[in-house]
Parts: sequence; C-alpha cells; structure tokens
Amino acid sequence: MIDKDGWLISAKQVPSPFYDERPSDTTLSLLVVHNISLPPGEFGGPYIEQFFTGKLDANEHEFFAVIQAMKVSAHCLIRRDGEIVQFVPFTARAWHAGKSSFAGQERCNDYSIGIELEGTDFLAYTDAQYRALIDVSRQVMERYPQITVPRVTGHQYIAPQRKTDPGLSFDWRRLRRGLK
Repeated sequence: MIDKDGWLISAKQVPSPFYDERPSDTTLSLLVVHNISLPPGEFGGPYIEQFFTGKLDANEHEFFAVIQAMKVSAHCLIRRDGEIVQFVPFTARAWHAGKSSFAGQERCNDYSIGIELEGTDFLAYTDAQYRALIDVSRQVMERYPQITVPRVTGHQYIAPQRKTDPGLSFDWRRLRRGLK
C-alpha cells in the first residue's frame, strides 16, 4: 500500500535529500527500471544507501571518489534479497533519469518513478527482486493509473546514448507477464 504522502508502507524508509517538487501540472505516467551496485559489481553493504543520501565516504573505495559529489536518488532500491528501500516519496521528483526522453517527452524525472535493482547489466537478477519489482510496480500502477505496462521501461531506453541499465540480463517478458 502507498500512503497519501507517496511512501510505500512495506518499504524501509531512508529519506534522501536529493529530490525536489514535480512541476505542478505533472501527471505520473512512467516507471523506469535501473540497476546499481557499489562498489561496481559488488552487492550488499551500506554504500547504495549512503550514495543516495549524500553520506558516501570517498575513502572507502577508489570509485567512491569519482561519484561522491553526485546528487542522485531513486524512489526505491530493490536489494538482491528482495528488500525494498524507499528514498523519495513517489509524489516528489527523484533525480534518477538525468537527461532523458520517453515517447518524445523530455525530462523523464518530471513524470516518472525510478526503481533501482541492486545488480549489473550482465548478471541475472534474483527471483526475489522480480517478485518485489512486480509487487511495487502493481501498487504504483494502481495508485497512478496513467502508468501502464507499455509505460514501464528501462533507463537504457530513455537515455540510450548514456545508459545501459538494467541491461541485457533483465527479463522484460517476466516483468510484463507479472504485471498483466
């Protein structure tokens, strides 16, 4: 269930400072699937939450020095075990898509919800992640009916010159079957 403020009741809530208000005339109409692992290719640990909350220590790993100053967030993260962590309420604009467009409409952050899967472009996602993603997506689609199955997409499709996630290992058919 999603509460009136846009928080998923069943998720762990870790508020991010990296969000702002959506334009007042915005209708939520897109769900974007991403992936992330920190350090790259490694799973578990506190680093993704630290990154999305501005608390990443550059001394923990050499890659963190490259990304530490970035102000990035997603609405939710789905960990390998299926745990859902929410950083930004769905009613607010998370900073997940960057320069992007979908069906000719620019600025996807304005009208989308971003869900990160803990993973990489080339490693299969877990059954627990697909179950959690399907569950969250169904709740989002019920609450925001302009988000329909054809309007669930990957970062790679809204920013194809810049991004490759969720990657070739993501099973779009499995997700779409679960959403019907």
